[in-house]
Amino acid sequence: MNNGDTAWLLVSAALVMFMTPGLALFYGGMVRRKNVLGTIVQSLVLIGLISVEWALVGYSMAFGPDHGGIIGDLSWFGLSGVGLAPFKEYAATVPHQAFMVYQMMFAVITPALITGAFADRFRFSAFLVFSLLWALLVYNPVAHWVWGIGGWIRNMGALDFAGGTVVHITSGVSALAAALVVGKRKGFGSDNMAPHNLPMTVTGAAILWFGWFGFNAGSALAAGELSTSAFVATHLAAASATLSWVFTEWIHRRKPTVLGAASGCVAGLVAITPASGFVTPLSAIVIGLAAGAVCYGAVMMKGRLGYDDALDVVGVHCVGGSLGALATGLLATTVINASGANGLFYGNAKLFAIQALAVAAVLVYSFVVSYGLLKALDRLMGIRVSREDEMMGLDLSEHGEAGYNW
Repeated sequence: MNNGDTAWLLVSAALVMFMTPGLALFYGGMVRRKNVLGTIVQSLVLIGLISVEWALVGYSMAFGPDHGGIIGDLSWFGLSGVGLAPFKEYAATVPHQAFMVYQMMFAVITPALITGAFADRFRFSAFLVFSLLWALLVYNPVAHWVWGIGGWIRNMGALDFAGGTVVHITSGVSALAAALVVGKRKGFGSDNMAPHNLPMTVTGAAILWFGWFGFNAGSALAAGELSTSAFVATHLAAASATLSWVFTEWIHRRKPTVLGAASGCVAGLVAITPASGFVTPLSAIVIGLAAGAVCYGAVMMKGRLGYDDALDVVGVHCVGGSLGALATGLLATTVINASGANGLFYGNAKLFAIQALAVAAVLVYSFVVSYGLLKALDRLMGIRVSREDEMMGLDLSEHGEAGYNW
């Protein structure tokens, strides 16, 4: 047991937990005034719902004893056997419960990311059922595949330091499925749907940037050289992506926007997540520059492709997470992390092929399961509010409250 490592992991867990309220502000400022509370509460309630699910079955499914490389068993149900002694297979110098609660915060924020795609129009009751089932059917299995001992993607040699596939690809492509099933917002393309409070969104983006140090540097599971390297890579990628998005937008639309700067920093954070513990600072800057421009282009394409991803989840998280996972296959080096692997640019083309296969598998599985789950829920209970309720706004129609009293 190492007290310094334990302290760092618990602080990192708190930072990652803080990201979910940060996401609530980030998304809440981007919707119209009548939906601000309905958007914020979706992130807030998941802290409760997924935390309990994780303690009961989620942690055991994701990290418990392996069954066929697909899922963990339920021998740790209710955290039975998850005590204060280190569990050396995952983290040798910290209490098992410290590792568990750190991973809990990842499980919490991942379904919250999806909510941006169906903002303004999803029934709260259906949202709760979908989020719980999605955690059980998508997040927990994929987390086991990639991070769990015996998971088939882990055994294949794929690298995902802090969740490019587990968090961002699963949520991003599931957001696409949700946007397709729930349909476009009423008035989409004709009504003014501009963000109602950009200072709130920028505050949320700042909290996300701050919390992401726990997200990525905390994934070293110890305070030392690797956590320092991941911290530096995380910041540089976010910084360069902010500049890249702003200048790309400036060239394309003749105006650099505040929303663009906030979106750019998040795109860089998403893209560096899988690579943060495997790449040099210079490579992190390159990944950030690519993420800002590529994710901006992906967001601009949604109008041509005809789907209504209200808050750009697909363009930022699905595209950014995929970009980061593939970039890991190009730029990873054992100079930074001896337990990783060299990428294509360091003489190992095999890693890039493995990364591409992992990305494809997670994309297909997450989309198919999410699409089927949403279709089934829509048939059984209905996932979209009525036209009248949507026009009134979710704050009043679903929650009986108003975000602002003038």
